[in-house]
Amino acid sequence: MSQSTPTSTRPLLGTRVGVVTSVKRDKTATVVVEFKVQHPKYGKYIKKAQKFQVHDGKNELKEGDRVEIGSCRPLSKTKSHRLVRVVEAAPMAVDAFVSDDVAAGTAPADETSGG
Repeated sequence: MSQSTPTSTRPLLGTRVGVVTSVKRDKTATVVVEFKVQHPKYGKYIKKAQKFQVHDGKNELKEGDRVEIGSCRPLSKTKSHRLVRVVEAAPMAVDAFVSDDVAAGTAPADETSGG
């Protein structure tokens, strides 16, 4: 008569949350996970970061996405993590809006005087 919690509410072991920094390869993304470590002698907290190669089978990730990754068996020489879920999608870049306006010819004219 033991009650177990559903797997969706319980955090998976070996999961981390990070930000996608590169999606240049097929089915692989680079994710940076930042964390803080306390210095053993002085007690000051130091910010550190670690890069992971993550398997993205559907090529659904884009740069800037906040994702949860989990450990798995080695999939290649450097890839031993899989995508668990996308926590937060990346906001659309401002450059995309500017380039669309310039291409359509609707960008505001530069109002500086040349003198």
